[in-house]
Amino acid sequence: MSSLVAPPRLSFLDRSRTRKGHDAPQALRDTVRLARTVEELGYHRFWVSEHHSVPGVAGSAPTVLAAAVAAATSTIRVGTGGVMLPNHQPFVVAEQFGVLASLFPGRIDMGLGRSVGFTDGVRRALGRDKRDADAFAGQLAELLGWLDGSQRAHPQVHARPAEGLRIPPYVLATGKGAAIAAAAGLPLVIGDLRDRERLTGAVEDYRDAFVPSAWAERPYVIVAGTVAVAGTPEAARRLLVPEAWSMAYARTHGTFPPLAPAEEIEGLTMTARERGLFEDGLRGQLAGTEDTVAAALDRVVEETGADELLVTTSTYDRAALVDSMTRLARIAGLG
Repeated sequence: MSSLVAPPRLSFLDRSRTRKGHDAPQALRDTVRLARTVEELGYHRFWVSEHHSVPGVAGSAPTVLAAAVAAATSTIRVGTGGVMLPNHQPFVVAEQFGVLASLFPGRIDMGLGRSVGFTDGVRRALGRDKRDADAFAGQLAELLGWLDGSQRAHPQVHARPAEGLRIPPYVLATGKGAAIAAAAGLPLVIGDLRDRERLTGAVEDYRDAFVPSAWAERPYVIVAGTVAVAGTPEAARRLLVPEAWSMAYARTHGTFPPLAPAEEIEGLTMTARERGLFEDGLRGQLAGTEDTVAAALDRVVEETGADELLVTTSTYDRAALVDSMTRLARIAGLG
């Protein structure tokens, strides 16, 4: 069994995907339960995500969910991957993370993204529109100002208990996110692993443009992507089937279905378009046996110089998911 030549830190992002026969509240409880397992396996971080009005995703309030995860664990770092800052007032986000960092000192990460709701209806419900994403750099600067006490736009207003707390910020590289992270001197979270040329180019640009800051003296890169490990290549591929079908269905029907068992999906009669999108969802993912995945991850680290890998696998079979994560921890040499 191969292991990573120079293993970086290994972390996990759970998107709280719903599963057929298991409702959204169960998905959130599954996320908390999974966090305990991830901690036991020795992973560095466990992050949760933000999605609004997506039928197949239960995680709509990441700071609330992060609080539940942190309360159920004791050593692993807990954070958001991420809070979509254009959806919120930076002042309120600072307050929320201040509460988290006060309750769980030294364990909270503040991952921030620039996406807004994915449909016009969701954006209207949030009181936002597509243009709000363009204000991300300013919102980020305001948020950091609330944390370090440097903001002057609102005299005599303070984000309590956040002001003065050291809460590490991370920027998710969607769109212009990498350039914004570099200019602000913040760590970068970036994917996906299937478009390696674009990935490595964005990482190089980030490092070249990085300006040291009070938050980070040097560039720090977290590469995110789907990784599935099993005893056989076929079993690893089956881990990817539920999410690949969910994405294909969403692109042909306009809504995400709950994750279904792989064997059920494999028995479906798909249209030509559905089949094409489904197969495309499986193509290029990092999936296979421990030896295969170890070699593939070595290439990722060599090509990107990643300081950390953030795995974000979603599947129906929770036992198979835990087995994959256990094998991945073994590859990375976690204790």
